[in-house]
Amino acid sequence: MLVLTRRANESIVIGDDITITILAVTPSGVRVGIDAPRDKRINRAEIVVAVSDANREALQAAADEAAESLLLDALGRPGTGR
Repeated sequence: MLVLTRRANESIVIGDDITITILAVTPSGVRVGIDAPRDKRINRAEIVVAVSDANREALQAAADEAAESLLLDALGRPGTGR
């Protein structure tokens, strides 16, 4: 990981097409501006993690439901939708 010290109104350039500018530094946080092409996805890390977790939970719930349905079908019990 590259660690840099920047002050307000100073920038970091990534490649030829991404510029990150420190807009303000306050006691509650740092305000950052990102100038990048529209085809580049820019997301906060906590959003990426939350979406990934939600997708994983949805997949698990679907797999659990499918397994339960297969088991009920195999046992020939009511609730199979037949």
